[in-house]
Amino acid sequence: MTTPATGPVAVVGTGVIGASWAALFLAAGHDVIAHDPAAGAEDRLRAAVADAWLALTRLGLAAGASPDRLSFVADVATAVGPAAFVQESGPEQIALKRELFAAIDEAAPADTVVASSSSGLMPSQLQAMCSRHPERVLVGHPFNPAHLIPLVEVVPGALTSEAAVTTAMRFYASVGKRPIHVRQELPGHVTNRLQVALWQEAYSLVERGVASVADIDAAISQGPGLRWALLGPLVNQHLSGGVGGMTHTLEHLGPPAEEWMKDLRPARLSPALVDLLVAGVDDELAGIDQRDLVTDRDELLIALLESKRRHTALP
Repeated sequence: MTTPATGPVAVVGTGVIGASWAALFLAAGHDVIAHDPAAGAEDRLRAAVADAWLALTRLGLAAGASPDRLSFVADVATAVGPAAFVQESGPEQIALKRELFAAIDEAAPADTVVASSSSGLMPSQLQAMCSRHPERVLVGHPFNPAHLIPLVEVVPGALTSEAAVTTAMRFYASVGKRPIHVRQELPGHVTNRLQVALWQEAYSLVERGVASVADIDAAISQGPGLRWALLGPLVNQHLSGGVGGMTHTLEHLGPPAEEWMKDLRPARLSPALVDLLVAGVDDELAGIDQRDLVTDRDELLIALLESKRRHTALP
């Protein structure tokens, strides 16, 4: 298996995530063959690519990149038959995935990596749906908006070959992604587990009346979240230790941090808590148009990505 340089990339499933993938692959200079059986899918995909193109142009297009290199086909086999890489982003429904992966496995070239955007299914589950070449199946899980957020989690299953992992890591890096290799299958992979740990305590703090939804959001977006956008939580800990680095931080903050961890509370999304969270978000966003919110978010994301590219000392 090698990094696809000239072969087309197949995008199977063109909802929000699949459309973002298609736009990104096009911006990286690939031909993209897309398939989605939903009524009106092609029109929605082309509109989504057009919407993303300005941002992708700002971030830099590969030579020859063009939305005109997108084709939309009526069946899975036609999409994946010539593909050098397959990105599957269909709905998270086992019966549908089983039918879809069987069709992809049957039609895709034997040495083509088949990556799923799934956030909830294990790669070994997906491999079990493929009788011909389960060794080339893995999860390539992005984050929304997938054409802007660099992170992608590469998660091999029990049968995934090292060659498939290497190919996926290289391919994603070649289209501007920052791939991480998740070395064990776990529900939620890595990043969603980290997010859920934060959500759990946020839910608990709101439920206990410790802080409002708006204050919880401010505590992150106006505090450590600003640093987390530049460096991860562990390197930030290292910097907090000054010249002593991580060693100093863990010596001095490790013991109290262990006590705080013991005090973290489980949270159950009861109807009452759901109502409390929804009302809190509604209050926080009162008077703010959500379309403007998304526009501002994406504009700031693009500016941050542009700025980070100019700085070379960040890992």
